[in-house]
Amino acid sequence: MRPPGTAAELEQRRRKGIELLEAGYSPTQVAEILGVARQSVQRWKAAVRDGGKRALKPVPQYVRTCRLTPEQQHELGKIITAGALAAGYATDLWTTARVTEVIFKRFKIQYNHDHVGRMLHSMGYTCQKPTTRAREHDPRAERQWRKREWPRIKKGLKTTS
Repeated sequence: MRPPGTAAELEQRRRKGIELLEAGYSPTQVAEILGVARQSVQRWKAAVRDGGKRALKPVPQYVRTCRLTPEQQHELGKIITAGALAAGYATDLWTTARVTEVIFKRFKIQYNHDHVGRMLHSMGYTCQKPTTRAREHDPRAERQWRKREWPRIKKGLKTTS
C-alpha cells in the first residue's frame, strides 16, 4: 500500500533517509527517526547503491484511463437513472453484471463486473440494497398482531399440574 503523502514529500523523506545513513545512522535509527519500516530504509539504500540518487525519484503510478468517453459515461448515467426495467430487465434492480452487459451491448466495451462497480462509484453511484417486503404487507395488521399475539406467545402456555 502506498504511504500517505505526495510524491514530492515521499521523495524528500527518502532523500532525508539517505542523508541520515551517510551521516552514520543505522537503518534502524533512520527508520525510527522517519517513522518508516527498517526494510524501507534498506530498500532505499540498495536503490541508491544500484542506481544512484536518481533512484529515489518517484515512479509515476500507472492509472489506466476509462475506456468510456465522458459522453458515453453521461449516456450510461442516463440509462442507469431510467432504471433496469427500461433497459429490458425483468426487475428494476441494477447489478454490476447487468451494467456490464449494458455497457457491452451499447458501447461494445468489455469490462469485468468488479471494475464496473468501482467505475460506478467514481461516477457518484453507490451500492443500494432494496428493502425486502412482501407485497401483501399490512402495517396495521402487523401492529395488531404485535399488540395481541406476540405477548401471548412470548409468555408461553402455562401448564397446569
